[in-house]
Amino acid sequence: MTDRTVLSISGDDRISFLQGLITNDVEKAADTIIYAALLTPQGKYIADFFVIGKSDRLLIDVATSHAPTLAQRLMMYRLRAAVVIEETDLIVSRGTGTAPSGAVSDPRHSQMGWRLYGDTNVSDDTDWDALRVEHLIPETGIELTADSYILEAGFEPLNGVDFKKGCYVGQEIIARMKHKTTLRKGLSKVSITGSAPIGTPIENADNKAVGTLFTQSNGHAIAYLRFDRATGTLCAGTAVVAA
Repeated sequence: MTDRTVLSISGDDRISFLQGLITNDVEKAADTIIYAALLTPQGKYIADFFVIGKSDRLLIDVATSHAPTLAQRLMMYRLRAAVVIEETDLIVSRGTGTAPSGAVSDPRHSQMGWRLYGDTNVSDDTDWDALRVEHLIPETGIELTADSYILEAGFEPLNGVDFKKGCYVGQEIIARMKHKTTLRKGLSKVSITGSAPIGTPIENADNKAVGTLFTQSNGHAIAYLRFDRATGTLCAGTAVVAA
């Protein structure tokens, strides 16, 4: 995968350092993989990524488009922590067939296959958009943007947030959304007849804004919806959408 970058965090404080920043429990990544995000203090999305625990370091598998921002934020928070943050040359492979030696299962969903970190690309030809739409899995830079709240993006069923791990950046906002409110907006799988560009607004029969259309595949799509308005006939450009 040429669109992924792998960062390395080494040093004696690597676990405690990352634990106080990200949405998931870093200790769960020991010799395996977890999914997580870094947020702003206001609870807004900065980047989502995988954390892989090794004996002497933590690896962070992040979209290349978001790697510089993530690395910069981690450096900002480093202060006096005994950690070294570096970019590696590791190549990310993924697939849904027989997992090669050393691969780890994608923690977001059982149907999302495996991921492998090495010096060659052994990815298969899985239709990832079709899988993402089928199982409502958002993608960095498409469904996941700077305006996103991770609970609206489905991070809880994707195993991307731990509500028992303690404090992290933006934790107060996320905890309030979890325990004190009912989500009125969020990602949803919809049926679609026709097609429209990613980012096309969705409107109802009264021409009121309902949400935004994103990835489409096989007559279905991922959409961000305002749930109370997502009824009846919905349109995204020339496409017809049904929630």
